[in-house]
Formats: sequence, structure tokens, C-alpha cells
Amino acid sequence: MIDYLQKFKLDGKTAFVVGGLGLIGKEVSIALAVLGAKVVVLDVDKDGGESLIRNIKNNIYNISFEFFDCSDMNQIETLFSEIITRQGCPDIFINCSYPQTEDWSKSSFQDVKLESFRENVDIHMNSYVWLARMSAESMKVEEISGSIIQMGSIYGILGQDLSVYEGADMQENMTYAAIKGGITNMTRQMASYYGQFNIRVNTLVPGGLSGHVAGKSNAQNPTFVKQYSSRLPLKRLGLSEEIASAALFLASDAASYMTGATLIVDGGWTAI
Repeated sequence: MIDYLQKFKLDGKTAFVVGGLGLIGKEVSIALAVLGAKVVVLDVDKDGGESLIRNIKNNIYNISFEFFDCSDMNQIETLFSEIITRQGCPDIFINCSYPQTEDWSKSSFQDVKLESFRENVDIHMNSYVWLARMSAESMKVEEISGSIIQMGSIYGILGQDLSVYEGADMQENMTYAAIKGGITNMTRQMASYYGQFNIRVNTLVPGGLSGHVAGKSNAQNPTFVKQYSSRLPLKRLGLSEEIASAALFLASDAASYMTGATLIVDGGWTAI
């Protein structure tokens, strides 16, 4: 009889989680560790990294922290290569990062400056692509049957419903849609190429989540939450642990025949 429970276990695996201290990334990091993986959290939040290590030092989970700024495109290759040298090649690579410029959410698309658009595409989409490529190449050299998971968005799949922003003092973000659409399609192309090396590449697409916005201290705008939730078949925002559960599946051998896929966990947003 097939041991289906064993398929979900990650003992002996090394997992890199970029943006591993954010709303989704932190939950993903903990979930991977609970299932037995050695987890390396890559993030710019040094204080958050130290806090995470303090909180888990007395338990059995194997989590370490590496300072890593994925928006530094001039140093990204050198810094990531150094982490691989220290920690070893990952069996699992998950990018949950959300790099952005200071003006990211302050302008409607018609007011966005070309310089800002270019910079956000560079630090967000290009960093996702390049880190995934470097991870896949390292897996290929080490002959590791790896799993790469890129964090997408429902707005990389379909257009934004602007009605959910009415009265919420929020702006639509078409730059974000372009970036996440690019990541999703690049993931398919990478899956096509790296499949021959038994390296799987998938996109995980969350819908709106309950929690702090992009790792900031401010909670979601209540008007937005109400309007967004009312449109959903499940009538609520998602939880970070619900995204982490999907990430566990994609990372594990339970998804061994799954590559180039876009796994949507959105409460039914894209179904209607």
C-alpha cells in the first residue's frame, strides 16, 4: 500500500523561502519546518529574523535566517550564490517576497511615472525570474529533483474589479498586474525547460488575505475588506495558513507530477 502521508513529509529537504518573514512567507517557513524541512529564511528584516530564531530556538524545528535584499539587482547573484555556498543547494525554493518602491501604492496607473514602472518591474518580476533561474541551475548541477514555487496573484490572471476599491482610499495597481502576469507565464516556460532535469516549477496564486498589508503595521482597510469579501463565494478573506498548506503540497512529493501549473487559492474569486 502506498504511504500517502509520507509523500507530504519533507525530512532531509532544504527549503529557501525568500520574503520568509512576510504575511505569507512566515507561515510558509513554519509549515515547511513542521513537516521536517531545514528552512532558510531570506529577508531584509534583520530584527524579524532575530525574533523568529529566538522564538523557535527551544523547539525542534530547523529554521535559520539569512539577510537578503532581493531588490538589490546589482548584488542579487553574488549574495544568493554566497547563501547557497553556506547553506547548500535548496531542494525547495519558494519566493514570497514583495519588493516595491516607496510610491508603489500612491498613484493610479495613469499617473505612474515610467521610471517607477521600470524599477518595480526590475526589482519584483526580474528578481523572481532570476532567483528561480539560479535555484534551478543549482538544482540541475547537484542533480536534485527540486520544486520551485513562485508567488503569483489573481491580478496576474484576470483584470481587477475596481468596485472593491470604491470609498476605500485605495488605488488600483496595473503595474502589479503586469508583474504577476509576467511571473506566471515565465513559470510555465521554466517548467517546460527544466522538466527534463526533474525540476518542477509552479505558481501559487493567493486571493485577498486577512492580515497586515505587505508586512506593514496597518491592517486592511475595513471598507475594502467588506466589499472584497462580499464578492467572494466564501464571503471572507483568506488566511495565510491556507496559502501555506497549498505551498506544502506543491513542495512535497504529493505534487510530483505537477509542473507548469497555476494553483489558485482565492476563495472562489476567479470562479465568478
